[in-house]
Amino acid sequence: MTENVLLDVASLSDVGMVRPHNEDAVFVDGAAGLAVLADGMGGYNAGEVASGIAVEVITTNMLPELNARRDLTKVDSSTGLTHAALLLQQQIAAANKAIYDTAQTRPDCAGMGTTVVASVFCGNRAAIGHVGDSRCYRLRGPKFEQLTRDHSLLQEQIDSGMLTPERAKYSLNKNLVTRALGIDASAPVDIIEYRVDAGDIYLLCSDGLTDMVDADVIGSILMRRRASLPDAASELVDLANRNGGRDNVSVVLVGIPQGFLGSTGWVQRWLAKRG
Repeated sequence: MTENVLLDVASLSDVGMVRPHNEDAVFVDGAAGLAVLADGMGGYNAGEVASGIAVEVITTNMLPELNARRDLTKVDSSTGLTHAALLLQQQIAAANKAIYDTAQTRPDCAGMGTTVVASVFCGNRAAIGHVGDSRCYRLRGPKFEQLTRDHSLLQEQIDSGMLTPERAKYSLNKNLVTRALGIDASAPVDIIEYRVDAGDIYLLCSDGLTDMVDADVIGSILMRRRASLPDAASELVDLANRNGGRDNVSVVLVGIPQGFLGSTGWVQRWLAKRG
């Protein structure tokens, strides 16, 4: 990451209008370039425990590496991923193990799990890792698009042609995930990398937002509020609650300032060309 230039960040997590307590957990650090969001499940307080473990493990293990300013932009020849992306993948896997082990030893946490979406911004790249149906979107210029693909029964039905995306909005299976941290001893972690551009805004969110607010409306709010990410976060959460707030609602926003994209060597220039 270019020294002394911070990412523009904001985060907000709300219990919503129906749930008795908040099982989401969020973290963002504009200096380290790390954002994490987890949406817990499991009943009682177990979901809250799972999401808290996920965020704690990922941040505790990643922040020392990121703050040490080591060159994590080098590309691993066997995977094609940067070292930053591999570090993120490893720590999400470590979070899965920690949650699973806790569930095995604490009867009150049996069956708990959590979704997770996390991103690390390093050099001119964003590495995004996720498990479950918490999402990452990007606003670039006027284009707002979903970067992650849900691990859910609903997404499988869309992929198979059983449902159209339009009909899927009214499905009763929205919250049935096919992959989550802590359910099994290991969980596959999807990792993708993108080139970042100055002016990009990245949104990490739980399904408490996307079930309540259409993607085009989310994009329009970010367009209108892009100069103030805290205001954008507040408006998104408020709108989800006005639309019913049936779940906890959490958002993390990361903006890329012009100075973040410095001259970072031939590796970064090569990665940028790959887009």
